[in-house]
Amino acid sequence: MATRAEKARIVRCPACGGDSVYAPSNPYRPFCSGRCKGIDFGAWASETFRVPDPAPPDDLPFGDPKEQ
Repeated sequence: MATRAEKARIVRCPACGGDSVYAPSNPYRPFCSGRCKGIDFGAWASETFRVPDPAPPDDLPFGDPKEQ
């Protein structure tokens, strides 16, 4: 009988949407392949994917308030 640590889960690959084995046997997890992992990395490197950074309103000073 397989223990919980040995049981592989099938998840959706974030890059292509295909099946991906989420287990230590897959070195690219959560991606299905090295190609999908590279595509995702390239999107972050080219700034296609970005974490939003809200700019302060124009009427508020910019920077650390302790330095003003």
